[in-house]
Amino acid sequence: MRADQRELRAASSRLAVQFALIIVALFAVLGGVVYVVVSTGQNEAAHRALQDASMIDSVHDAPRNLLITVVMPDGGRDSSPHLPSGLPDEKALQDVIQNGGSRLETVDAGGQSYLTQTDVRRGKVVQVSYGLREQQEELNRLLVALVISGIIATVAAAGIGLLLARRSMRPMSEALALQRRFVADAGHELRTPLTLLSTRAQLLRRRLASGDASVSEVDVRDGLDEIVDDSRALTEIVEDLLTAADPRQSAEAEGVDIGALAAVVARSAEGRAHDRGIAISTDAVEDAVVTGAPVSLRRLIVALVDNALDHAVAQVGIAVTASRDEVVLTVSDDGPGFADEERAFDRFASTRAASAAIGGGHERHYGLGLALVAEVVDRHGGTVTAAGAAGGGAEVVVRLPRAHA
Repeated sequence: MRADQRELRAASSRLAVQFALIIVALFAVLGGVVYVVVSTGQNEAAHRALQDASMIDSVHDAPRNLLITVVMPDGGRDSSPHLPSGLPDEKALQDVIQNGGSRLETVDAGGQSYLTQTDVRRGKVVQVSYGLREQQEELNRLLVALVISGIIATVAAAGIGLLLARRSMRPMSEALALQRRFVADAGHELRTPLTLLSTRAQLLRRRLASGDASVSEVDVRDGLDEIVDDSRALTEIVEDLLTAADPRQSAEAEGVDIGALAAVVARSAEGRAHDRGIAISTDAVEDAVVTGAPVSLRRLIVALVDNALDHAVAQVGIAVTASRDEVVLTVSDDGPGFADEERAFDRFASTRAASAAIGGGHERHYGLGLALVAEVVDRHGGTVTAAGAAGGGAEVVVRLPRAHA
């Protein structure tokens, strides 16, 4: 289970990372387009400013954002005050003075860039420079804003992607958990009936193969009837497991006498109990009727009795009592008791101390029996508790609503 959850979480994380990378790529493209558009607009604004200054040939007529140098025909010159180091562009001036025409270039002066145009106007060589510092600062602010927005968008995209991925993975996770749960439940529930069916078939085959004349046709028919009954019980268990696994289905409810059902289960378990030297006692009141699915309730009692037999030393007790509003089923044993009563009904939790089986070995416990009991009880609107028995050992108490006529 935990491995599946880790795989699903890893898949969700991968999807979230991929979603975040896609958002980052789209944001980078969008940011690049915005940066290019703004930069192009600024360049056009700078060229437009120089174009608007085409008629200016005097430093006294120039706006504050323009720096002008005018070279007179007699070689004298007039420049805007406080020109930065690097302006005017002497190379451009000399080229226009000697060759005429016009030159447009970007000049670095005083730690910033200037778009500079040099041409001849009414016999004077005029050089107009437009500072690009504000435009560059604006581009830098835009770049910082894009980077910060990109980081925020990446984090938000990763978070939203992880949330959406986990939400989309949830049905798959639930389906996988339901599948594994059904397989585990089926393996646990079918183990005992299949063992019983196999044992009866082997006994019948051995008796027929022995050639014993005492084996009559009635004995063979009875043996076959028992095998058919066991096969029918297997089919009912599978159908009940399928019903329990599919929330869209529900088994038909009917009145079930828990006392009578407990007696039937006890009789069917006597063979196993006898092989292990364990005595089963049953004490049930009459008319202990509840409303529910007979197969599910039988599974409940079988699981409790099997669990008790797995851990009992010499005695298993089944008691059924009834009050006005509820039926109480108690299954007790004289085994080692519960190591952790609070986790007794958790799946795959083995809360019993190890108990010796026949032959001095140890039986393998999967921690599913009481978990299945809890699920059946919950489906029937009851409660179940596990505790130590008064004289030692353990007992499980199931309380179910009593059916009234």
